[in-house]
Amino acid sequence: MDEAIDGGATARPLWRRIVEFPLVAMLAAVAIFALAYVGGILIGKLLPPMDKTMGDLAKAAISIGLMWAAYKLVIRHLGERPHDDLPLAEAPKGLGLGLLFGFLLFSLVVGVAAIADVYNIVGEGGTGALVAALIATAILPGFMEEMLFRGILFRWLEEFGGSWFALALTSAVFGAGHIFNPGATPLSSFAIAIEAGVLLGGAYMLTRNLWMPIGLHAAWNFTQGEIFDVPVSGVDSQGLVEAQLSGPQILSGGAFGLEASVIAMVIATTAGVALVVLAVRQGELVRPWWVMRRLARTRRF
Repeated sequence: MDEAIDGGATARPLWRRIVEFPLVAMLAAVAIFALAYVGGILIGKLLPPMDKTMGDLAKAAISIGLMWAAYKLVIRHLGERPHDDLPLAEAPKGLGLGLLFGFLLFSLVVGVAAIADVYNIVGEGGTGALVAALIATAILPGFMEEMLFRGILFRWLEEFGGSWFALALTSAVFGAGHIFNPGATPLSSFAIAIEAGVLLGGAYMLTRNLWMPIGLHAAWNFTQGEIFDVPVSGVDSQGLVEAQLSGPQILSGGAFGLEASVIAMVIATTAGVALVVLAVRQGELVRPWWVMRRLARTRRF
């Protein structure tokens, strides 16, 4: 297989080898992602006036639909080794596992925070803004962010520099991407990088598609915000209960929420490392592009 890949690479025209190079393919995919994202926003602005909930649903459907089309028609075909990270046949199992894992994981974080007396329920919540919050904090971030960070960045960074390179870099970028959120601090960005970056990257490595990371991401956000009334990366929302965080910031996460706490860092990072270990044991570790090329040439000669 390696010999066939190497031989095919050297036989292809130079322009094609450049276009299919992992980092070039990644940049092309990011550009297409950006066009689809902006297109969704612009089309959403053209919708006629309607009820806010219906408007949010329509805009979300348009954005996800455009991104889905961009991925299926173009992005998945890019690069030297095209593959589909959104196979429909894997959706029920992957989403189901991700949703369940995300719910249980953050429920454990809240449970430990409650035992430590930094999370306390102080009243009843509500469901008035449930649909809007579900879209804004769970569905759209789960789909869009996983498409970008795991479906594009991780995919081609891994093909170029190997699994460890992709996991480290996408985790760092994912954490840095939350630095402008309300209540964010350098510690909160570090926490997001090691807990969420490793967790979601590990889920992608283990399953080799986006369904589990999407479900995990969406359930993590929904569980903390819309169930337990914990700020989602600094963004406050209405939960099924009314709760307060108090005590030392290292335990409560401060205004950013429990994601910035040592509790979430230990629990979620441990879960993420476990997923990565499982992926490695299943033979899902990818070596850098130049190593694979050198091995292919060695075997050929």
